[in-house]
Amino acid sequence: MTARLIIVRHGNTFGSGDVVTRVGGRTDLPLSASGVRQADALARQFESTFFATARSGPLKRTRATAAAILAAQASPPELLTELFLREIDYGPDENRPEAEVVARIGAAALEAWEQHSVPPPGWRVDPQALIGNWQELFAELRGDAGAHLVVTSNGIARFALAAAGVAREDAKLRTGAYGVVELAGEGVAVREWNVRP
Repeated sequence: MTARLIIVRHGNTFGSGDVVTRVGGRTDLPLSASGVRQADALARQFESTFFATARSGPLKRTRATAAAILAAQASPPELLTELFLREIDYGPDENRPEAEVVARIGAAALEAWEQHSVPPPGWRVDPQALIGNWQELFAELRGDAGAHLVVTSNGIARFALAAAGVAREDAKLRTGAYGVVELAGEGVAVREWNVRP
């Protein structure tokens, strides 16, 4: 029996011409018009996939993305809210433009986050706790064959890789992208990552 987790990052929250900021768990933005299009593309991508379960974080952007995907299902499961799937807290960099974030923490610290998921000083994130949360979800779903939808944010999704024992040069999921993690027996395998429909 193989369980497949389809891990999705929510769609865009900024439109063309908007000042893009580092949006964390304290900033509850809805999807932008382009984010709605990304959610619709994900819905078309997984239209023929039967999801045994569906979970998302509590923020508007993750719930709206999950709702769009489930609306395309013939018989969708109930959407469950998992608090650990909420985005991380960027501390003093929450909702600040990227140039200001780099000025405060430095390019090397931002690169360490982007490539190795090492939180910069001041960010409120516990990597070991998040890895443990993902491992608990893997254990819960391991015996439940079929596909399982998980919609979250980039700051949380990246730790699914570490929970699977996979090191990647770039752990980021782009907005509107997904990854596939398979649980078979005691094994965990990342089959796809950072794929946009």
